[in-house]
Amino acid sequence: MLNFKQSLTIAAGVAGAFAFGATNVSADTTNAVNASTDYVVQSGDTLNKLSSKFNVTVDSIVNNNNITDANLIVVGQHLSFAEKAKTVETNNQPAVAQPVAPAAPVQAPVQQQQQAAAPVQQAPVAVAKTQTTTTSTGSESSALSSLIARESSGNVNATNGQYYGIGQLSPQARAQYGGNSTDYNDQLNAMKSYISARYGSAENAWAHSQSNGWY
Repeated sequence: MLNFKQSLTIAAGVAGAFAFGATNVSADTTNAVNASTDYVVQSGDTLNKLSSKFNVTVDSIVNNNNITDANLIVVGQHLSFAEKAKTVETNNQPAVAQPVAPAAPVQAPVQQQQQAAAPVQQAPVAVAKTQTTTTSTGSESSALSSLIARESSGNVNATNGQYYGIGQLSPQARAQYGGNSTDYNDQLNAMKSYISARYGSAENAWAHSQSNGWY
C-alpha cells in the first residue's frame, strides 16, 4: 500500500496537470478570438464557408464589412468577425438556468414528423439551384479577381496617371460611381457598379480586357 507521503505527491501531480490543461484551454480560446477579428479572403472562400468556419451568420459578415453583394467576395479582401469575440465572451459568462417548458401533448411528435416529411421531395431541386448559383457566382468572382490583379494587384493606392485604386477607375467614373477613398470595399463597390453599367458582368469586362488590354 502507498504511504501517506506518496499519496500526497500523487495528488499534487494530478492537481498540477488539471491546472496546466485549464491554462492551455484559456490560451487557445483567446487566440481563436483574436484570430477571428481580421481575416484575409483566400481562393475558394465564400461567405457561407466563412460563416460556418467562424460561427457567425452571413448577415453579420455582410453588415460588419459593408458588403453590397453577399454572393461576391474577392481574394485579398479583409473581413472582420468582431462579433465572434463577443459571442465567445458571452459564452464564458455563468450559465443561467432556463425554465423547463411543459411537456408537449402525445400527438405533437406525430404532427411534427408529418410536417417534416413534406419538404424531402423538393430537396433535390433546391440543391440543383444552389449548384447553378454557386457556379455562376464563382465565374463572376474569378473574373473580378483577375481584373483587380491585372489592374492594381489589389493595391488601394495604385495610380497610373489619372487612373486610381484597385479598379484603376478614371476621374469621370469615380465621380459617377465613387471609389475615391482608400477603403477597399468602397473601391470594390465602385468598380462593380462601373462594370455592371458598361459591360453587364465581370466576365464580359474580363474578356474585353484580355482582348484589348484595358476595360
